[in-house]
Amino acid sequence: MKRVIIGLSGGVDSSVAAYLLKKQGFEVIGLFMKNWHDDSVTISNECPWLDDSNDAMLVAEKLGIPFQTVDLSEQYKERIVDYMFNEYEKGRTPNPDILCNREIKFDVFMKIAMELGADYVATGHYCRKGTIIKDGKEVYQLLSGLDNNKDQSYFLCQLSQEQLSKSLFPIGELTKPEVRKIATELDLVTAEKKDSQGLCFIGKVKLPDFLQQQLKPKEGVIVEVSKDESIFNEQILKFDSEEEKLRYLSRKIDYNVDHGRVVGKHQGAHYFTKGQRKGLAVGGTAEPLFVIDTDVYHNVIYTGQGKDHPGLLKKALFVTNDELHWIREDLALSTDERMEVKARIRYRQPLENATIYKVESGLYVKFDNFQSAITEGQFVAWYIDDELVGSGVIS
Repeated sequence: MKRVIIGLSGGVDSSVAAYLLKKQGFEVIGLFMKNWHDDSVTISNECPWLDDSNDAMLVAEKLGIPFQTVDLSEQYKERIVDYMFNEYEKGRTPNPDILCNREIKFDVFMKIAMELGADYVATGHYCRKGTIIKDGKEVYQLLSGLDNNKDQSYFLCQLSQEQLSKSLFPIGELTKPEVRKIATELDLVTAEKKDSQGLCFIGKVKLPDFLQQQLKPKEGVIVEVSKDESIFNEQILKFDSEEEKLRYLSRKIDYNVDHGRVVGKHQGAHYFTKGQRKGLAVGGTAEPLFVIDTDVYHNVIYTGQGKDHPGLLKKALFVTNDELHWIREDLALSTDERMEVKARIRYRQPLENATIYKVESGLYVKFDNFQSAITEGQFVAWYIDDELVGSGVIS
């Protein structure tokens, strides 16, 4: 019997994944990851991880599998939380869920599992794993989940061949309603449990509240920039090369306060992110205000009216070499090569047609259509059909 250690999170997805593995004849062990216990920042009196670990234990008991809790909070603080604050201070917007998978679940957790004699690690992600033989070698594929509404391949966009080789995703072929149905039939305590919201490590806390505890409030101004401002006037430029054109299309506009008018105050530019609409507390505009950029250095938030504001829309982005990652290393482009792909810049966004161009210093992603709020620090992932082949941090 092959041994599988599954990350039991206390949610319905991992509960059903554990059941399916057992049914397939694996020796299954449930492990709950405790990633956070600094009560000074949980703000509310609720302690989500305690409830979750209790639910995970009840599921393991019901399924008749061994269960234990492993405390990863030290590694979590170091690899995820500190990184997040560092990124926010730089005015970038990190994605803690993607980092949590790359750094914790499929690295620290996987190593612990292997020390416990596991052949595989399993999670309750809605995605699938494929295997093909290429040049006589096994190559692993990360495929999107069959439930389009729940596909979570994007969150695993930083996994390596090595990590994929030891991973199993038992519910990737199922839809969410099917998963809930199985849990109900088994009378699992998690059957009706809502999907967890908020940060993947402190449960019910909203990100700005959490950031406020670590990044001190600092009053600054909110500037509204008109969509008719001259900085948005696209000149018809002649470019000497494709790369020069891509550099232009992916450029960051340098705003200053003279580009608009002051319409309000905020408590810290590092609490806001591009595309954000809520939390500005500025009224009286014909259309809702959206954040089009933040300047953490001068502590200014730039906004524009309406979701079609030119400050929100861009067709290209850039990923530097050191933040470029290929799951399918065999498909990695060399300098001056290009590839037609489908890509997304956030979870649940429909896949968009794009072309990727490899240049000396990194990789450009150029979309066929304008994208809203391309945000530095977030991840772009690209697919061929339903296979996620590569990803990178937007620079």
